Amino acid sequence: MNRLKALGLLLPRVVVAVAAGVALGFAYEPHAHSWLALIAVPVFLAALSGAGLSSKGGFGIGAGFGIAFYSTLVPWLSVIGGDAAIALSILEGLFFAVFAAFAVRLLRHKWWMLWIPSLWVATEFAAASVPFGGFPWGRLAWAFADSPLGKLAAYVGIPGLSFVIALLGVLVFALFRPQSGFRLRAVALVAGAAIVGGSALVNLSTDGNGKTVTAAMVQGNVPGKGLEFLGRARTVTRNHLTATLDLQKSVAAGSEDKPDIVIWPENSTDIDPFKDAETRADIETAVKAVGVPILVGAVLEGPGPNERQTTGVVWDPQSGPGQVYAKRHPVPFGEYIPFREQLLPYIKRLEMVGRQTAPGKVPGIMPIGGVTYGDVICFELAYDNVIADVLNGGAQVLVVQTNNATYGGTGQPEQQFAITRMRAIETGRTVLIASTSGISGVVQPDGKVEHKSGEFVRDVYVTKVPVRDEKTLAIRLGAWPQWILTGIGLLGILVAQASRRRNNPPTPPPAAKPARQKVPV
Repeated sequence: MNRLKALGLLLPRVVVAVAAGVALGFAYEPHAHSWLALIAVPVFLAALSGAGLSSKGGFGIGAGFGIAFYSTLVPWLSVIGGDAAIALSILEGLFFAVFAAFAVRLLRHKWWMLWIPSLWVATEFAAASVPFGGFPWGRLAWAFADSPLGKLAAYVGIPGLSFVIALLGVLVFALFRPQSGFRLRAVALVAGAAIVGGSALVNLSTDGNGKTVTAAMVQGNVPGKGLEFLGRARTVTRNHLTATLDLQKSVAAGSEDKPDIVIWPENSTDIDPFKDAETRADIETAVKAVGVPILVGAVLEGPGPNERQTTGVVWDPQSGPGQVYAKRHPVPFGEYIPFREQLLPYIKRLEMVGRQTAPGKVPGIMPIGGVTYGDVICFELAYDNVIADVLNGGAQVLVVQTNNATYGGTGQPEQQFAITRMRAIETGRTVLIASTSGISGVVQPDGKVEHKSGEFVRDVYVTKVPVRDEKTLAIRLGAWPQWILTGIGLLGILVAQASRRRNNPPTPPPAAKPARQKVPV
C-alpha cells in the first residue's frame, strides 16, 4: 500500500518533468524558442522540490526530463534508425537522472541557488565527455544565438553561458517557490533583471587587425538525400568542380571579386585524390582555374589497414597538395564503430559505416596566403578543446567544413548552424562554413549571419572578412570556468550530504537490558 501511495505521489512529478523536457527541446533549432529554457528549468526544479522526495525518486523524475528533452532535440537521428534515436535519448537522458538524484538534496540546502546551476554545468561537462568522447549537443548555451544573453559567451565561454542560463532558471524558480520569502524573491528579481539587462548592453567588436581576406564557400550539392548520397561520391566531386569553374567565369566577367581562398566542404570527395587519378585531375582542374588555394574536404585511405581519415587538404595551384588536417573527433557509430569485432556480427546495419575513421592528432591550424585559418570539421565544432586548440594556435579566421546531407531537412543542420554562431561569439572570429548540401554561410564575429544558404541547392558565396588577432576573454580563460563551476557543483553534493548526516544522525542501537541479579535467600 505504501508503495502504491509513493508511486501516486511520484507519477505527477514525472509527468511535469517530461513536459519540461519537451519544452526545453523546443528552445533549440529548428523551433528556436529560447525563452522556453527559462520556463523549462524552473518547472523541472519544481518537480524535484518538496518534502519526502528521495534521491531514488529524483533519479526517476530526472530520467523522464532528460529522455524527453533529448527525444525532442535529436529526432533527426531517426534517419539512421529509430532505435538509434531512442538509444541516444536514453543514454544522454540518464545524465539528467543523476543530476536530479543529487539536486533533490541540494534544493534543501541554503546555498542551493549556487549549487544547482553549477551542477548543471557539471552535468553538461560529463555528457560532453563520456562515453566515446561524449555528445555535447544539449548544452543550454546553444539555444541562445539569437538572444542578447548569447553575447555573454564572449566573456564566460559556452560553459559559463550555460551556467548563466541555468542560474536564470533558478532565479525564476525562486520567485515562485512557496518557501521563498519576500527578501529572496526581491533578490531573485533584481539579479535576473541585472543579468538580462546587462547582456542587452553588451556590444561586441567586429573590427580586425586592418587586414582582410576574400573567401569563397562552394556548396556543390549532392544527388540524393539521407543515406542515398553515400554511393555517388564522384558526382559530388564533379558538382563542386562545376560550381568552382562557374565561380571563375563570374570572376573573369567582373561580377565577383577574385577570392584569396576557396573552401570546399567535408566529403567534397569521398575518393582519395592521392590514390585516384580522376579525382586528383578534377581537383587540379578547379585549382588551376581559380588560381588560388582550395581547401578540399577529402576522405583519405589509411593510416592503417582498413582505416580512413576525414580531412581538409590545402591544394595550391603551383605546389599542389600541401598541409592536411585530419578530423580529431570522428562520430562513434557514424564514422567508426566502438567494439567493432564484437558488434558487427549482431548489428549488420553497422556494415554501412565501412572502414574505421582514425582520429587526427593535431589541431587544424592552416597558414594560407599569410592568414592563419582554424579548420574544424562538422560535429567536432561542438567540442570545446577543438576550438580552443585552433584559437590558441593563432587562428585568425575559423573554417567549418561539414557534410549534413544525411540529415538534410531534419533540423540537424539548423542546430549545427546555431552552434556555429555561438562559436563565432565565443571566439570573436568570422566563421566560414562550407557544406556539401547546406547549410553553408558566413557568420560574423558577433554572431550575426552575413549569409546562410538553403539546403539541397547549389550555393557559391564570396565575401571579404576581417582578419582578427585579439582573443576574447572566454578564450583567454580557457577551460577554467568549466572546471571551477564543475568543482562547485561537486562540492555542493559533498556539503549537502554532510548536512544530511548531521541533521539525521544514525539511530543508536537499543541499550541492553541489565542482567537480573540473584537475591540471596
